[in-house]
Amino acid sequence: MPVLNLLRDLLQRVPGRLENLSKDTVESKPTPSGWSPKEELGHLLDSAANNHQRIVRAQFENNPSMPGYDQNRWVAVHAYQRRDWSELIEVWQATNRQLLAAAEAVPDSAWSRTLTVAGSEPLTLQFVFDDYVTHMMHHLQHIGIEVNDIRSNATNAA
Repeated sequence: MPVLNLLRDLLQRVPGRLENLSKDTVESKPTPSGWSPKEELGHLLDSAANNHQRIVRAQFENNPSMPGYDQNRWVAVHAYQRRDWSELIEVWQATNRQLLAAAEAVPDSAWSRTLTVAGSEPLTLQFVFDDYVTHMMHHLQHIGIEVNDIRSNATNAA
């Protein structure tokens, strides 16, 4: 599946790119209430944790109803701005490897299973996974990480 390949490639290539960002860059907030790259990567950790649950539960439960989450409060409670950048990168990679393992275990027949998130209309598991990876790439680009070359390579490999 192309999106599985894309996530595999992101996990291999993005950590080095994140490590190359300067301390000033990763700690800089665009506005007092805006997220720094540290906080934005932390948001991706929170997103991975929530989407991992969705991917696992949708495989085994009939139409699970999953909660949403308050992104700003999750970022605040984890205090990502005060955390070590290298640690955040390691946790991002490890959390997404766990999510990838769950996604790789999805039988072809289960990708069409549905779930709801925060009272949404039913969403297919395929949509949730694809949307998660798209969301991740959006935030990585916002942080300043080039991902279009990775997207192109994963698409060409499929």
